[in-house]
This record gives sequence, structure tokens and C-alpha cells, in this order.
Amino acid sequence: MTLAAPTGTLKGKTLFITGASRGIGKAIGLRAARDGANVVIAAKTVAPHPKLAGTIYAAAAEMEAAGGKALACAVDIRFEDQIRQAVAKAVERFGGIDILVNNASAISLTGTLATPMQRFDLMHQVNVRGAFACSQACLPHLLKADNPHILNIAPPLKLEARWFAPHAAYTMAKYGMSMCVLGMAEEFRAQGVAVNALWPRTIIATAAVMNLLGGQEAIRKSRKPEIMADAAHAIFTRPARECSGNFFTDEEVLRAAGSADFRNYAMSPDAELIPDLFC
Repeated sequence: MTLAAPTGTLKGKTLFITGASRGIGKAIGLRAARDGANVVIAAKTVAPHPKLAGTIYAAAAEMEAAGGKALACAVDIRFEDQIRQAVAKAVERFGGIDILVNNASAISLTGTLATPMQRFDLMHQVNVRGAFACSQACLPHLLKADNPHILNIAPPLKLEARWFAPHAAYTMAKYGMSMCVLGMAEEFRAQGVAVNALWPRTIIATAAVMNLLGGQEAIRKSRKPEIMADAAHAIFTRPARECSGNFFTDEEVLRAAGSADFRNYAMSPDAELIPDLFC
């Protein structure tokens, strides 16, 4: 995929990022903040969690220290009213929304018989319904922006049984986010709103990897969230009308932007990296 040339930095742009209190969402926010962007941190964690580092307020402080402006919004994206209240606060504070990042996600890598319906519902409510609801709430403002982007942290659509058999419920929920990209990119193409997906080529050092994919050993074989942040930045700084409907991997985007050495992103330089799901 040949990408159009970057338009510049994200200075003065407003990003609405779900799940931005930690992990990939936070890294994307920090990268934008270093440009002088405004970052809306839409996430649930308002108080320290015993198993998960970070709160919306701590993330906001870091982003302001990095050079941006931040707005911490307590949002559970399963609830439309909370999304719309956060969007209204963002528009009131910053005057609009330029970029939406649908990053928040729920995961359970369990088979059909081992997936409680409560967990099934959670994954579909957070992943696909949450991404759809946030897009719906932000689009009236994105349609007024100069270079509007929606980015779903979602995998390429590969309808292969090997991605469904071990964890059908999770795959359906994540592919739902990908299908939002497929549909909305075409729906809003004429109006100039870019809608893309971004997925890591390898596993990323996040709480999900620590808790579900092998603990510290998996973290050692991961890359830092910053690789996804740099790739997202490269997408956002391109003309929206020339970059929509794509299912990108982080490596693909960075190679197109002129980067070929990813060693600095590795958690452990001598470790063999683990490919992510769906790659």
C-alpha cells in the first residue's frame, strides 16, 4: 500500500481515544501530545486498580507533561449516554474532534464451551458495539474537521477457520470492529472521513499480554506500545481523502513512512518476537 505524504504534525488537533488510560491507547495519546495535540482520555479507570496500572487522571497528567492538553473522561463505552457526555465535554473544551481512536477492547481467548455468555456479551458490547457507538457520536464533529480520521485497533479481515476455532466469540467481536472499517470507510468516503484499522505484527507489551498470553515471558517477547503509536501518528498525518479503508499492520505503515529498523521497539533485543493473532 502506497500512502500519501504526511501533512505535518498533530499540533492543535483533538483526539478522542477510548481505553487511553494504559497500553496502546495511552501510547497513541502521548505521541500526539508531544506534537501539542489535545487528547480526550475516554476510559473507565478513575482510581488505582490492584492488577492494572494507570488511571485516566494519571494518563492526562502525563500527556500534559509531554506538551499536549488533556481531558480525562470517565467512560464505559457500553453505555451510549456516557459516550455522548464525553463527546460533548470534548467539543466544549476543544471546539471539535479531529480523530477518533477506537482502542478499548475486551478479550477472552476461550472456546465455545468455556465462554460464559456474560463474557460473550461483554466482548461484543465493548468491541464492536462500543466502536460503532463512539463512531456514531463523533462523526457529526469529524465531518466538520479539516482532516478527520477514525482508527480502529482491529485486525485484518481474514475469514479463515484457524482464527475462529480456538476463540470464536473473541474473533467475532474483533472482526466486528474490522467490519465497521469496511462499511464506514465507503459510507463516508465522499465526505472525506478516513476510516482505517491498525493491528500489531507482533504481540505488544500490555496488561492483556501479561495476564492472558504468558506473563513476563510473553512480555519479554513483545514489542513496546510505542510502535503502534508511531504507526497511528503516521496514518493521522496523511490526507484523509487519500488514506481510507485500509487494514494496516504497524510494520507496514512504518516501512511506508521510511522506517525499516524496529529493534528499538523490542522489549528485549535478544528475544524471539511472538506474532500477534490474525497475522
